[in-house]
Amino acid sequence: MSATAIVQYLGFEAKVLVRSYNFVVRESTTESRDFTLTILNEAFSSHRLSFQDAPDLCSLKLHRELAAFENHPPHTHYRISEVELEEYRDTHKRKSAGKLYTPKPREIQPGGGTGRG
Repeated sequence: MSATAIVQYLGFEAKVLVRSYNFVVRESTTESRDFTLTILNEAFSSHRLSFQDAPDLCSLKLHRELAAFENHPPHTHYRISEVELEEYRDTHKRKSAGKLYTPKPREIQPGGGTGRG
């Protein structure tokens, strides 16, 4: 992808079978192209992808397409495949939930107390 191309996320549309993620790519002040990437709703309902991660996954795919075709991919609509979904999950695994925070260590006060009543 050329350094002069600007990719901007415009938002999404929730549809019956898919969520559509919309992007615009600008190379100069006069040239812009719209791209739509879709993800099956089943990927969200089965918890294989979070709603928060979907724009990132779509952006990564769009950037790959732009790079492969020198900013002029042959299509303006792409569907995220099962393989791409699994690859994204494998490379973006979250740390185990465990504790959401680490508790502060108890301070030991002179005389052996913890300072908590």
